[in-house]
Amino acid sequence: MTNPNPASGSPDKEPATESQEARAEARATPTAPSGDTGRPATTTATEPAPAGEPRPTLGRLFLDNLWAANTVTVTVLAVVLAMLVGAVLIIVSDPDVLATYGYLTARPMDALNASWNVVSEAYANLFKGAIFDPDAVGFTAAMGPISETLTYTAPLVFTGLSVALAFRGGLFNIGAQGQATIGVILAAVAGFALPLPPGVHLLVALIAGALGGALWGFVPGILKARTGAHEVINTIMLNYVAVYFLSWIIVQNGVQNPNRSDAISKPVESSAQLPRLLGDNLRVHAGILLAVLATWFVAWLLNRSTLGFELRAVGANPDAARTAGISVTKTYVLVMVVAGLLAGLGGSNMVLGSTANALTPLVVAQIGFDGILVALLGRVKPWGVLLAALLFGALQAGGNRMQSYSGISLELVTVLQALIVIFIAAPALVKAIFQLRAARAARLQTSLAKGW
Repeated sequence: MTNPNPASGSPDKEPATESQEARAEARATPTAPSGDTGRPATTTATEPAPAGEPRPTLGRLFLDNLWAANTVTVTVLAVVLAMLVGAVLIIVSDPDVLATYGYLTARPMDALNASWNVVSEAYANLFKGAIFDPDAVGFTAAMGPISETLTYTAPLVFTGLSVALAFRGGLFNIGAQGQATIGVILAAVAGFALPLPPGVHLLVALIAGALGGALWGFVPGILKARTGAHEVINTIMLNYVAVYFLSWIIVQNGVQNPNRSDAISKPVESSAQLPRLLGDNLRVHAGILLAVLATWFVAWLLNRSTLGFELRAVGANPDAARTAGISVTKTYVLVMVVAGLLAGLGGSNMVLGSTANALTPLVVAQIGFDGILVALLGRVKPWGVLLAALLFGALQAGGNRMQSYSGISLELVTVLQALIVIFIAAPALVKAIFQLRAARAARLQTSLAKGW
């Protein structure tokens, strides 16, 4: 006899064994034993084991859940895989180590020892440059690595949140680079052109940078909403417009530094600079605190506000959202405006913080494009973006020391970042390599298929 109410399948549960199915059918039959208490005739794989079978220990349950293809496990293992591939690249890029492989069969330990030495030294310097140097003497030397990491992290949080917010609204914001560029221009101009008192000057400069980014996000948003023009094309083209506008405005009278002949603007006044958190000898500034505050705001916006609900509804299914009475046009515009505002704040950090105090053609670096990687690595979730930006900041800070002390090319750090994102974007590959539980992987793949 079959169960008239079969248990619904769930990717989070392991398939029931034959004995469990038999017991479920026995409970579902009308001729159940007299000791039956009348429970519903359904069962799941998580039902407590019968008295005759031993229950799994707490440690066993922890290990089973740990070695499952959930978000945390896949992310950690993706980083491990990237580090392993990076180790291979470090070995093959060192000619002295490769020379030892010429006589591998005769003296294999030479190759193994040389490989271990070069890889361990490189990754040790990566750690010392990003987190902590055990040999450091004094407060400044001890806090220098984490200061550099947080300095690189702050702008990446803003651009990562910009891209992630647009993703959640169903838009692919490639224009964080251009939005950050306009933000840095207006923030710098406000920083050296407006004679304001301290505190007020900083606030005005930050607002100017945010408004510049918001304006640059409004343009593709309104074009998408009103004409259906694809936001990817619009934002890419606006990136070029912003870059060339930066190159043009630097050399204009009133903006270019009169004491310099190269393309550099006047320096931002100290009254408009973000205060440093650990003294003048360390670069970390209050921008990292603003980044944490922005992360909390985006998390609240997405999960607690009406706009966030509408944004997620439009991102999931614009047609259904329109049928439910949500204005898709307004939502698209607001999403891109807020995304541009965040990217503009990220650009402002580059000139109001400790990275630079004047406009140059490369003042924004690649924080907009790196923000795309940060958003992907953070699963387009606000707090995940913050952690991903922290990881990328650590790689950048540690990469500088790795290049100086180990002679490893700084481009290898970029390769590590790309490998991490590749493995993160391919959870099935991570699952296959580490033999993670298929049930958890199925749920992860389902979430990825729905747009993260």
